[in-house]
Amino acid sequence: MSSLTMVRHAQASFFAEDYDRLSPLGEKQARLLGEMWFRQGRIFDEVYVGPRQRHQQTAAIAGEAFGQAGLAFPAPAMVAELEEYDLSGILGCLAPGLAGSNADFASLVQRYRSSGTPEEQARSFQLMFEPLMLHWQAAGAEIDGVESWRGFRERVQQSLKRITDRPGRGRRVVAFTSGGFIGTAVQVVVGAPDRTAMELNWRIRNAAVTEFIFGRERVTLDEFNTIEHLSDPELVTYR
Repeated sequence: MSSLTMVRHAQASFFAEDYDRLSPLGEKQARLLGEMWFRQGRIFDEVYVGPRQRHQQTAAIAGEAFGQAGLAFPAPAMVAELEEYDLSGILGCLAPGLAGSNADFASLVQRYRSSGTPEEQARSFQLMFEPLMLHWQAAGAEIDGVESWRGFRERVQQSLKRITDRPGRGRRVVAFTSGGFIGTAVQVVVGAPDRTAMELNWRIRNAAVTEFIFGRERVTLDEFNTIEHLSDPELVTYR
């Protein structure tokens, strides 16, 4: 059997002008992940990263722990299909229309815009984000150039197939991507309803590890959203 480890990127700079870079805490999360793998004696044959800086930084910092211990960490190969859903497009194209037709959602948008502290901002964003993403799932076809839910789910499914169908036995593969991709991958593998993908996505922690076992055209979920390397509760983040 072969294994596919999916890692959600470590904490990025959410709400900052440049979100797509790791925060200092995110850098620590990624380093602790690599150190845990070293202690466990984990070896990877293939490393894949999504196109975002936060994906690539997480892989690079985790890989440094291997190098410092004298172990080889394969050079990451960038795979564009490991990209997250188009959050900026969903917020920019779908949110205004939903706010115009749904007073409850409009009030959530206003609450988010008027939030003060970072904690209030994070809470109010999540309250707005959840119904917006369910609206995106229900929207069906592509809207104003935004990748549809169906298109995104198909991309995730095809990416899984391309990785797991490559030749070789006993392959040890790791892919660094985002929470939406991982949640949808789990939903596809276990055959759960579409909404499950979003509910899983909302619970996936930064730098968390999800494991699949695959072989003979079968992929099985083995572990989900584990953070053994983040033993201090202060290190656990969702954004």
